[in-house]
Amino acid sequence: MMPIRVLQFITPAGFYGAERWIIALANNADPGRMLCDLAVTEEGGAQDLSVAEYFPKHAGEVHYLPMKGRFDTRVVSRLARIIRERKIDVIHTHGYKSDILGWLAAKRTGIRCVSTPHGFPCNAGFKLALFTRLGIYVLRKFDAIAPLSEELVEDMGRFRVPPTRTHFIRNGVDISDIDRATGAISSLQKSSDRTRTIGFIGQMIPRKGLADLLKVFDKLYQEDQGLRLELLGDGSQREELEKIAASLPSGRAIQFMGFRTDRLERLVQFDLFVMTSSLEGIPRCLMEALALRVPVVAYDIPGVDQLVEHGKTGFLAPHGDIDNLTQQCQKVLNDPNLAERLGAAGRRKIESKYSAARMADEYEKLFDRVLNDKSLANAESREVG
Repeated sequence: MMPIRVLQFITPAGFYGAERWIIALANNADPGRMLCDLAVTEEGGAQDLSVAEYFPKHAGEVHYLPMKGRFDTRVVSRLARIIRERKIDVIHTHGYKSDILGWLAAKRTGIRCVSTPHGFPCNAGFKLALFTRLGIYVLRKFDAIAPLSEELVEDMGRFRVPPTRTHFIRNGVDISDIDRATGAISSLQKSSDRTRTIGFIGQMIPRKGLADLLKVFDKLYQEDQGLRLELLGDGSQREELEKIAASLPSGRAIQFMGFRTDRLERLVQFDLFVMTSSLEGIPRCLMEALALRVPVVAYDIPGVDQLVEHGKTGFLAPHGDIDNLTQQCQKVLNDPNLAERLGAAGRRKIESKYSAARMADEYEKLFDRVLNDKSLANAESREVG
């Protein structure tokens, strides 16, 4: 039996959740059953194409697609050429731009198309909102949609995506990759006399709520000046956040570290991971923290609440309640035994429900189902007729 040939397609916005997700899937795909190529757009400027650089060579080929401006439909022809040359069976898209362009290429070449939504922008400007609405419309025409969280499944219902084409596949992280990356520093044990670190990893954009995290840290710092805050990542709000941090009494203890290739090595040294987002799917950085036994505190929002069970795998606070979030952080920081119990429980949860190996197996089965679903072919015939 020949393996299914899949083309992962993304217009990279950095090296964050969606991009890391693609690499986790490719790393865990069984090459005897599923081969993955990767196509990325080249949009110029300071675009981060790390997803292509880190894509595993054993998984398949990487294709770079030059794109002029924010949206270039000539990419469709380039995708179609790759699909024909590489004999692709399914194109798998990630994000509104890749959904639109990927669907057009699938229709042109007659192959199946599957999308994995990773979340939708909030407070978007006019152009972004327009493209997002177009992307949502196109989703209704996909052969299958595989949301990563129950919240995103609900979004598909609101967007009028046919329920028969919506397939919930829980997000996952590559546990073996995490353990390999951090194994070399296992000897760097945390000592009781070192500076304790609170941290965050991810995009610096409004929906991450990092201004709240700075306020929480400032409150914690007033009680314990042996704390520091590390923010790993980049984004449109970084300059604004740096100015806020500089104005705080705790400013000298706050480090903006930018994008780091050693994020896991930094993450394992965190004493506490804090997430203040207003909107998430199933956040990859939070899964990685749990997999590394780092205790977590977060705002109680859909997606995050799938990972953090209050009092069991971490602590939750109502969204926007800075005082409550500060209190939850203090609980963990003031009780090393509690922090250790939370970390162990978090690791067990990731191992049991959120492994990338399980996720890759479910996607392979979904692709196979889509390719062999006669009802889809009948639907296409009706549309043509």
